[in-house]
Amino acid sequence: MSHLFPKSANRLPLQIVLFLLVLGGVVAAGATYYMTPKYTRVGYAPVQPVPFSHQLHAGQLGLDCRYCHSNVEKSGVANVPTAQTCMNCHNAIKTQSPLLAPVRQSFETGEPVRWVKIHKVPDHVQFNHAAHVNRGVSCVSCHGRIDQMETVRHEQSLTMEFCIDCHRAPETAVRDPKLVTNLAWQHPEGEAGQIRDGKLLVENGKIKAPQSCSGCHR
Repeated sequence: MSHLFPKSANRLPLQIVLFLLVLGGVVAAGATYYMTPKYTRVGYAPVQPVPFSHQLHAGQLGLDCRYCHSNVEKSGVANVPTAQTCMNCHNAIKTQSPLLAPVRQSFETGEPVRWVKIHKVPDHVQFNHAAHVNRGVSCVSCHGRIDQMETVRHEQSLTMEFCIDCHRAPETAVRDPKLVTNLAWQHPEGEAGQIRDGKLLVENGKIKAPQSCSGCHR
C-alpha cells in the first residue's frame, strides 16, 4: 500500500480540515459583513396597498407626523393611521379615487389596510419611540427626509453600530422636542452650535443613553 499513495497523502486530512476552517471563516465574515441591515434593508421601498405620498402630505401640505402617527409620543410603537384618520380628509377630498378604495373599504368594514412594514429592527431589539421623541430625537435621525419621499424607503441602516454611535454622543442628535417633527430643521450655527446646545439638552434633560446590552436587549 505504501507504493500506492505518496507520503504527501498523509497530510491530506489535515489540509482538508484547514481548508474547511478557512472556508467557514470566509463565509462567516462575508455573511457578517454583507447580511446586515446596511445591505439588506437600506433602500427598501415596497409597494404599498395605497400609494400614500409623504412628499405631498408631510412636505407640500405640511401635515405634522403626529397627526397620523398619533401615539409616537406615548407609545414605544409608532402606530400607522387608522382608516378614520384618512377619512377625516378624504370624506371630502378625492372621495371616488380608485387609489383610495382600500381605505374606504377599511373604513366601512373595520378591517385594517394591509400596510407593508418598512422600518424594522431585529426581534431581540427593543426600541421605544416615545423615549426618543420626548427627549428631542427627531424623526429625521432614523427615517431621513420622509417629507421628501414620494415612496417611503428604509433610509438608515439601524444597525447596532448606528444606535450606539448616537448613544455615545447624544448631543449630536437631540434638539428642542418642539422641533422633532420639523424634518428640515438644522441648527443655525451648524455643527458647533448643535454640539453646544445638544450638551445643554442632555444635561438639563438628564439624558443617559444606555450603552450596556440590557439597554436595548431585554
